[in-house]
Amino acid sequence: MVDTAVGTPAAAREVSLSTAERRLRVTAVVFAVAIILHGADHLRRGSDVVTAVVRDAGAAQAVLVAFAVVLVFRRHRLAPLVAVIVGFLSAFGFGAAHLLPQWSAFSDPFTGSAVAPGVTAFSWFTAAFEIAAGVAFGIAGLQRMKEESDD
Repeated sequence: MVDTAVGTPAAAREVSLSTAERRLRVTAVVFAVAIILHGADHLRRGSDVVTAVVRDAGAAQAVLVAFAVVLVFRRHRLAPLVAVIVGFLSAFGFGAAHLLPQWSAFSDPFTGSAVAPGVTAFSWFTAAFEIAAGVAFGIAGLQRMKEESDD
């Protein structure tokens, strides 16, 4: 066994993860990747094609996702709950902003008569990926919460 500089065997520091916790970690990374890709699509389309409300909501959402991911990897006790809230609210918000026709300043519609400028197949992919990843993250949080309550 390899010893560290402070004398603790490396194997003693390894942490056993449950299936639900591994799933939560994987979905956290996938969700973060989806957020980055969706943000890249917005940059590709140009910052002037969305309202300030959409831009600010997206920035706040990105911060919340980053916060949730940090909680998951730090194994914070609130990480599963935050994953549920951030995952499902994000999926709902993205769906409302992109899948519904123009309805408010929160709209960046990919459908309807007033489709936002620059929408491509990549835009559709990133939006669908982000919505699916948010739902998966929320479900993984629920599964981890159930596992914790069974312990």
